[in-house]
Order: sequence, then structure tokens, then C-alpha cells
Amino acid sequence: MTEPLGSFVTRTFAASPEAVFDAWVTPESFAIWWGGSGAEVPLDSVWMDVRQHGTWKATMILAPDMVFHWHGEFIEIDRPNRLVLTSTFEPGDARELYTVVFTAVEGGTEMAFSQTGGNLSAEEYEGSSVGWRMVFDALDSLLTV
Repeated sequence: MTEPLGSFVTRTFAASPEAVFDAWVTPESFAIWWGGSGAEVPLDSVWMDVRQHGTWKATMILAPDMVFHWHGEFIEIDRPNRLVLTSTFEPGDARELYTVVFTAVEGGTEMAFSQTGGNLSAEEYEGSSVGWRMVFDALDSLLTV
């Protein structure tokens, strides 16, 4: 049996499940960590309707010629345990599914993240996992301030 195609990252944060969950769904926090320390996400580009079937959007600027307009839909919201949302960026309409599980552990929260959808090759998902680790470094910095 083969493993499912996707990016899978588990990370522990020294913050409560509520704080980690809220960093995903609060525009002010999301703008700080989304994309990692090398990206700019203007707060006025972030919009979130945090409810089942609500939508979200954000613009990520990596360089003057590398601008990504992300958008998606919230599929499942179970604060502070689980968050499931879709994601795509323009141009294009290939949707990826992000599933995030938050578990209280001694000293903080274990966050198990997966990105699936089958729109990337195995190599691209592997690269995506590396990118997510850097993005979650920025999330960690936000949560430990």
C-alpha cells in the first residue's frame, strides 16, 4: 500500500490549542505568519468568513514579480481541535485541502498539518513540506512573542 500523496508536518508550539487555532483564523495573526518570514501579506488583503462554507483570501508577496492571490473555503471548524479548509491561488483553480489537528500536550499544542489534493507531484509535495516547516517557524515566532 502506498502512502497518500501530500505534505505532512507535525509541529509542537508552546501555546494553547486555542491560541494556535486562532492564529489560523484571525486576519491580524494570519498576515504575520502566512508565507513565512520571507513573505509580505498585507493585512488589508486578508479576509476571512470563519464559518462552515465561509471563504477566505490573502495576498502573499514574495518578490515584486512573485505575487500570489490565495483563496479558499472553510470546510470544517471545530475550535480548538480541528480546522479543514481549501486553498488555491490565482491564476489557476486547482484546490488543495489543508487539514489541521490541534492536540493539547504538556507545554503546549501539537499541530498535525496535511496538505492533500493531488494537484502536485510527489517531488512538489516534498518541497511543499519544506516550505511549510519555514512557514510554521514564523507561526512559532508569533506565538512565542
